[in-house]
Amino acid sequence: MGDMANNSVAYSGVKNAVKEANHGEFGVTLAELRSLMELRATDALHKIQECYGDVQGICTKLKTSPNEGKTIFTLLLRKFHLGNTSVKLVCLSLFVKHNLFSSLTGKKQDGAVENRNKAKAQDGAAMEMQPLKSEDGVDGDEKDKKRSNLPKKEKSVLQGKLTKLAVQIGKAGLLMSAITVIILVLYFVIDTFWVQKRPWLAECTPIYIQYFVKFFIIGVTVLVVAVPEGLPLAVTISLAYSVKKMMRDNNLVRHLDACETMGNATAICSDKTGTLTMNRMTVVQAYISEKHYKKIPAPEAIPENIMTYLVTGISVNCAYTSKILPPEKEGGLPRHVGNKTECALLGFLLDLKRDYQDVRNEIPEEKLHKVYTFNSVRKSMSTVLKNSDGSFRIFSKGASEIVLKKCFKILSADGEPKVFRPRDRDDIVKTVIEPMASEGLRTICLAFRDFPAGEPEPEWDNENDIVTGLTCIAVVGIEDPVRPEVPDAIKKCQRAGITVRMVTGDNINTARAIALKCGILNPGEDFLCLEGKDFNRRIRNEKGEIEQERIDKIWPKLRVLARSSPTDKHTLVKGIIDSTIFDQRQVVAVTGDGTNDGPALKKADVGFAMV
Repeated sequence: MGDMANNSVAYSGVKNAVKEANHGEFGVTLAELRSLMELRATDALHKIQECYGDVQGICTKLKTSPNEGKTIFTLLLRKFHLGNTSVKLVCLSLFVKHNLFSSLTGKKQDGAVENRNKAKAQDGAAMEMQPLKSEDGVDGDEKDKKRSNLPKKEKSVLQGKLTKLAVQIGKAGLLMSAITVIILVLYFVIDTFWVQKRPWLAECTPIYIQYFVKFFIIGVTVLVVAVPEGLPLAVTISLAYSVKKMMRDNNLVRHLDACETMGNATAICSDKTGTLTMNRMTVVQAYISEKHYKKIPAPEAIPENIMTYLVTGISVNCAYTSKILPPEKEGGLPRHVGNKTECALLGFLLDLKRDYQDVRNEIPEEKLHKVYTFNSVRKSMSTVLKNSDGSFRIFSKGASEIVLKKCFKILSADGEPKVFRPRDRDDIVKTVIEPMASEGLRTICLAFRDFPAGEPEPEWDNENDIVTGLTCIAVVGIEDPVRPEVPDAIKKCQRAGITVRMVTGDNINTARAIALKCGILNPGEDFLCLEGKDFNRRIRNEKGEIEQERIDKIWPKLRVLARSSPTDKHTLVKGIIDSTIFDQRQVVAVTGDGTNDGPALKKADVGFAMV
């Protein structure tokens, strides 16, 4: 209420001054004050010196002095030098009915504080100093309070065990020191006054006290020696040695405690592509012109118009940063640069004796009309080309079962489009996609769509209406071999009591086949393989909220999570960490090599980012 009174008084003072200026009782008009308001501080000072001589001159016309904090003149000033005095103003927002200016009360040398206190005592018009705000608009006390409320970093598993051990040793040391002091005191008293039968002499009291103090010092010494202050140092040295040793194995450890955390891991959630597999992909099967080729077909077996769609679609609908370079050494394998799946498709063109670079030279990246980049939600990428006749053509590639649902036509054996019914799609899924996936192949569908020149140009921002009504060109199966060392490594983890789970964005049949090859799934075991949609349906209630109880029913048996998004991976890791169905908390490690693994890597107790 006091602040409101101060503001109202200051407001009324300014309003009255404005009225007086309007009535011509001052030597400065309201228009002149407004023109001064619109100038910068230094320009306003020059204007005052030109028109009124100096500061005292305009103050005289306004019937005031430079030291008074509630005058219209001081409201005009921000910060500039008056002789050797620097005017520093404290913020006070006043609303004048004419919306002329935001006001600032002044803090000045030469008795300004005295005048302000005096004015406050008289009519309460002066403004109290406000605490300075930090850059983010929070004052210092509030910022310290927020900082203190931040959650403290959770101790690592080893740190928790060492803290518990140190407390136990400290308690034992305290007990032993107390027993030592008691025994020494009793021994001294019994030996001196019972065995030797010496009387308690008053002149000997200081000597007796010295003995008791000596016994107390011995007890304190026992307590100090019992506290293992060298234990944390020894652990830190051993962890530093572990970091150095892991560097020789090409493992860069960013956090020292990660060395001991990974040794306590009870669960590993691993990505598939590039982690369990070599991430060197090659197209080994294809479904083109209504025929399933178990090997790469000869170029002559593919109709020319289908070949044209295939070459153009792959060349422009793959990132131009993805390319295949010659091997560094003679006899070596070609180098894949960029996205490995796209490199597999580009390699497929090279196997068909076609050069993707010729198409890219003809259609440089800046001529692409629109690009819908790949993301983990829609599982596809599309590129729009504008033809010379004004028509448009869009090429799309992505997860086979997702892109096929958007296809209404398919290129037949003679290369002409024909109707693609849901029954035909189901047949391709059963006879082509599922057999490919059961062999551990990643299936990619390639499709296109034409927009005739006579029609209005589509709304390209509405992707759902653009990437539909497609014509299927081909379905290819991409092989990504399992790393040779992975099966043995997984067996060692399982013997050590560590549960390994595969969390991938691939088709569930492909993921299950790779999991069998790696040893994550073993025949006869009771396990779960779920897709992201089923996983979310099982862990959410009717309101769509995640419930820990539902997660606890799934994760102990879950071994493969397919078609998972970054959110699904994060949810699984968080659910395992927060679970309380076992006596000890699960220590979760996550391995991955892509940006979609980032949230899970950060949430895990220890994250292994593959580079």
